[in-house]
Amino acid sequence: MDFALSTEQLDLAEAERAWLHKHDPILERRESIDESPARLTAAMRKHVAESGLAGLLTSAVGATHVDLLVLAETHGWAGSALPLAEMAIAARLLEDIGHSSAEDAAESTEIVVPVPPAPDLHVRVDGDTLRVVGRSAPITGLMDADRIVVVSQTDDGAEVAAVIRVEAIEVTVLDTLDLLRSWAVADIDVTLESGDWATLSTGSAAALSDQLATFRAVDALGCADRLFTMAIDYAGQRSQFGQPIGSFQAVKHHLANMALWVEASRSTLWRAALALDGDDPGERAAAVAAAVAYACKSSGDTGQLALQIHGGIGFTWEHDVHLLIRRIKVDELLDGTVADHRRRVVDLHAAG
Repeated sequence: MDFALSTEQLDLAEAERAWLHKHDPILERRESIDESPARLTAAMRKHVAESGLAGLLTSAVGATHVDLLVLAETHGWAGSALPLAEMAIAARLLEDIGHSSAEDAAESTEIVVPVPPAPDLHVRVDGDTLRVVGRSAPITGLMDADRIVVVSQTDDGAEVAAVIRVEAIEVTVLDTLDLLRSWAVADIDVTLESGDWATLSTGSAAALSDQLATFRAVDALGCADRLFTMAIDYAGQRSQFGQPIGSFQAVKHHLANMALWVEASRSTLWRAALALDGDDPGERAAAVAAAVAYACKSSGDTGQLALQIHGGIGFTWEHDVHLLIRRIKVDELLDGTVADHRRRVVDLHAAG
């Protein structure tokens, strides 16, 4: 299959990277990194509202998951706390169920994030009302969210989406390795009227899980690409025995492996994004599982080699290497671990 990003997609990524360079998320985060969890800034909210990026997947914009991928990778590269992919997915969900806040989610400063199915989350339909009780999986951006969209199966097997204001739930902030984003869980105990929930088509919950897993891996890829670039720069600047360390064969091999892992991960994730835009659930599941398993593992390996190339300075608190590695490690663990997705590849192959 031949595939390449269009000029428009490349321009979109470049424009977003320029904004992130101007509002450097890691530099801004350094001011409070020892004191409090990462929060979304007013500039981030304004940027999303003015750019309309949260509405990318809605019918009014008509963008694809590949369009969203190039932006999500850019935010991973920059270490941004803005959950752009999650917001775009949530805006599309609101549109799909015809919720009254759909337009606000796509065009305002309101932050809406999706909540995927979780073992501890229980949903029951009672006439025209929906009862949602339990604890969610970890969610990024929840600390700053205005609403959440819970997608789950009910006790009788139907799939529903429920829109809940954050004031109605209890948010517990988690202490994680990731210092560039906040992570939290939602403890929910609400009863919703018909206007705030709707039935979804069968397979919607699985599709949401695949979307979130894909963009978690895309975020890891962005971090890995940044670490690769940093390693190249450092290898050209750091000298030993009177010559740059980048001239040593061992370092060249490390950089070559990093380049391979980054480019191969990007290719597999492009394939997964194309499958997300398709209509074949089996093809989507296989493409996503393979891409996430490979990209998350490769991103972690890229981070470890970047740390080795940087040597002693890479271990310091002041250097950004550890911040990106920490973020990759959390990406590896959430929305399915590398082992989970590898097992899924095997199971899908056996079933097919």
